[in-house]
Amino acid sequence: MSNFDYNQAWKYMCDLQKLGIKLGLEQTRELFKLAGNPEKKLKFIHLAGSNGKGSSGAMLNAALRRAGFKTGFYASPHMVSPRERFRINGEAISHEEFASLVTDLSVCTEKMSAEGHSPTFFEFTTAMAALCFARNNVDFVIWETGMGGRFDSTNVVTPVCSLITGIALDHHQFLGDTIEKIAVEKAGIIKPGRPVFTGKLQPEAMRVMQEKADAEASLLVELPKMTTSSLRYVQAESALMQVFEYDGHEIELSLSGSMQRDNFKLVYNVLKFLAEEFEFELTEALAGLSETVWPGRCQLIAGRILIDGAHNPNGINALLEALSELPIPNKIPVVFGSFKDKDTTECLKLLERVASEFVFLPIATDFRESWSGAELCEMSQKALPQIKAEDAANPAKALSLVEEYKHVLVCGSLYLAGEFLKELLPEHEILDI
Repeated sequence: MSNFDYNQAWKYMCDLQKLGIKLGLEQTRELFKLAGNPEKKLKFIHLAGSNGKGSSGAMLNAALRRAGFKTGFYASPHMVSPRERFRINGEAISHEEFASLVTDLSVCTEKMSAEGHSPTFFEFTTAMAALCFARNNVDFVIWETGMGGRFDSTNVVTPVCSLITGIALDHHQFLGDTIEKIAVEKAGIIKPGRPVFTGKLQPEAMRVMQEKADAEASLLVELPKMTTSSLRYVQAESALMQVFEYDGHEIELSLSGSMQRDNFKLVYNVLKFLAEEFEFELTEALAGLSETVWPGRCQLIAGRILIDGAHNPNGINALLEALSELPIPNKIPVVFGSFKDKDTTECLKLLERVASEFVFLPIATDFRESWSGAELCEMSQKALPQIKAEDAANPAKALSLVEEYKHVLVCGSLYLAGEFLKELLPEHEILDI
């Protein structure tokens, strides 16, 4: 097989998407084995959760880099380029490295296909990430689940520790229709004898976590009852920095909102553990939080366009809490798009609190079905007839409809956030964190 160039490599991976989603670990284990078991050379920090795992991972990435470590960060979905799924020290891998990894791993995939079972897209990207990080000799891998945990492809590794950020009724067609059932899936990343750190969880979810941790003889560390204090926001060069006191430290965090403070408390517990385990200065790592970058999460562009990937009711509620702390008007235009597998009507009802009007548009993807702008207008008029709604064909048109306003909110999907970021920023500002 000849070497792929970047475009050929991405087409090869897109063809794997036709296989859909397959829950289970057998194919991933086989693919890892054929690739030489790169995971055995790596130290993983495994993250699961319905909301907040990406932001928590970004904080860990910034903190560990500040402490002097080389990091690998595997996250999904991507917003503007598949290269951003694989970051080394915050930088998306190059086109050349991407193509090389796909070329090499495709040999393994073809062996599996010849035996009648081909890896899915996510199984392939997961093995690709492990191979990438092993080749780059990273010190820590921040390893984010795609969906769930127990049967998620990322769950073939034995991590240094696990994090479970939060649990919501999301992906219920795959994970279950109750908090308890979804908690069982997330708890699947808890490994024997390895500590697990939990964020703010419902009592029924916490019971599941404790039972699983007890069964695996794993230490479970909940969020402490300590609170943050002396909160203020400071305008930094490219972000609003929230500054607060916590456990004797002054923390500067470049992500906005109370949910990010909850994510921080989870990350703080993890960093305390890692600092003791791997002998680095906790204070130095905490200083790195001011350098946290996580595009499309409550990100303010040009001082007026706030972009957030919130895509379910829990995420929308967290976004609304963040908005209540920021110096923006109580009512602003909301630009919104949503996939059909989300609780879209409930998201719209929640956004009523801040929406002076809606602009709806479709999400441009080939592999998931989104609502059209016209369908969302109809949905909105039934649920919220008092709020003006119009539809747009694309981000450029949507922005033109709200150009007169001082502040605008864009939300509903990380894919939609990516479309708007591509419209507003140079690519490297989205890819490299």
